[in-house]
Amino acid sequence: MVLKLCHDREVWDDFILENNGHPLQLWGWGELKQSQGWKVVRLFFSDKNDKQVGAASVLIKKLPWPFRSLAYIPRGPVVDDRNREDMLRELARYIKKTHGSLALTVEPDSLLFELPTGWKKSKNYILPNRTILLDLKKSEDELLQDMAKKTRQYIRKSGSCGLEIKKVKSGGELEACLKLYHETAKRADFPLHNDDYYRAVADNLKSNSPIFVAYHDSQPVAFLWLAVSAETAYELYGGMNDVGQQTRANYALKWHAIRKCKEWGMKRYDFGGLLKGGVTTFKMGWATAETELAGTFDKPLSVFYGLWNFGLPKVKLIIRKLKTILSKK
Repeated sequence: MVLKLCHDREVWDDFILENNGHPLQLWGWGELKQSQGWKVVRLFFSDKNDKQVGAASVLIKKLPWPFRSLAYIPRGPVVDDRNREDMLRELARYIKKTHGSLALTVEPDSLLFELPTGWKKSKNYILPNRTILLDLKKSEDELLQDMAKKTRQYIRKSGSCGLEIKKVKSGGELEACLKLYHETAKRADFPLHNDDYYRAVADNLKSNSPIFVAYHDSQPVAFLWLAVSAETAYELYGGMNDVGQQTRANYALKWHAIRKCKEWGMKRYDFGGLLKGGVTTFKMGWATAETELAGTFDKPLSVFYGLWNFGLPKVKLIIRKLKTILSKK
């Protein structure tokens, strides 16, 4: 069984979509990350009959000496349980030989992950493993019943405020969403990428990245941005202005997006993770319980892995403190 590089976007995305892969394994997400300083390596795993049985979009991030680089597979690889361990073993060999990476880190799109020999549960994560994951195979009535009473009330209330919800179709509409995002970030005090990053998301993911906007009196007041594959919808970004808050537009908007994803035949709607703060409180109102994905796992490939694993949380803490200090100047 061998790994083979893929250089064809159509062939790659066809496999990911046909095998229920996560949106973050699509070609466009790798292109986005490559534009931000990562290197992307797309590998098919083939059996002895040259049949493709797995795929992994591997992101390689250059690190300071002596660590060299980190290899990371977001919400992958895309492979069945029968071939998973063999594929992970070959991926680790390939990454070590070709890129000399510190470790291969995977955050599988699954609830369970049986640790292969030589792998470790990581203390650090890139994507949060706690999330709200809706089963879109349920009926709308069942989804509503799973929500908190207040969430259902706000869906009804916001739906009666004269909101109109549309999908973004032009660059001008995208720019209006970015303006809303800046307002949201300023109010909630969280950092953003520069606007070119979000434009690159839209350019690279194309139709796999729908954006919904709520309008009140013909003015945009809230937006919700998704990444989607054949069966999975994954929330990327969202925001609203003061009018959006007053009309509870985020409730009507999210419910509209959930219903649309059901209409498109998707089976899962992922709220994109749970972190501390009011946004998590809002998300928790949409389901009876949170979902905890398997987590983050490392295959150490360098003698320096222990130093990196121990030092990374301290480095992140120092960076956060510096950002806080600089933001107050």
